[in-house]
Amino acid sequence: MVETPQQNKEKDDFRYFIRIANTDLDGNKQIAPALTKIKGVGFMFSNMVCNLAGIDKTSKTGYLKDEQVKKLDDVLNNPSKYDIPSWMLNTRKRYDDGKDYHILTSDLTFKIENDIKKLKKIRSYRGIRHGIGLPLRGQRTKSNFRKNKGKSSLGVKRKEGAKSGRT
Repeated sequence: MVETPQQNKEKDDFRYFIRIANTDLDGNKQIAPALTKIKGVGFMFSNMVCNLAGIDKTSKTGYLKDEQVKKLDDVLNNPSKYDIPSWMLNTRKRYDDGKDYHILTSDLTFKIENDIKKLKKIRSYRGIRHGIGLPLRGQRTKSNFRKNKGKSSLGVKRKEGAKSGRT
């Protein structure tokens, strides 16, 4: 099979890794699922970002041009500039300034850690439960969450004077 010059050029333009929002994305995947590998970007947010950037969701990530990558990066880092509804953002009415934000990658991990520290500091119910390693949202703890309670084994304890069944 003989390759045409256009097929040759397309192979030259292909990149195996694309860097968007400080994350390497696989060039062989479609753009919408590839964006979900960025921490803080889910399926719906990825879909919305592709629509706002004007990029076909089914196109391969490796064939994106530099200006398309910059556009995606801009939409991800500055969602307020593109009038994204607040219910799509992951940080609404932030405690410091009351504004809505969408936080990505390591900043998201840092934010979650700080939120938990704040809950512990103000001694809220959720903060106390975080501190002692128990579930926060009303789950039962009799049978589940045993790994958090230490090495206590669950079983039947024999009475002191009882004989063993074996002879």
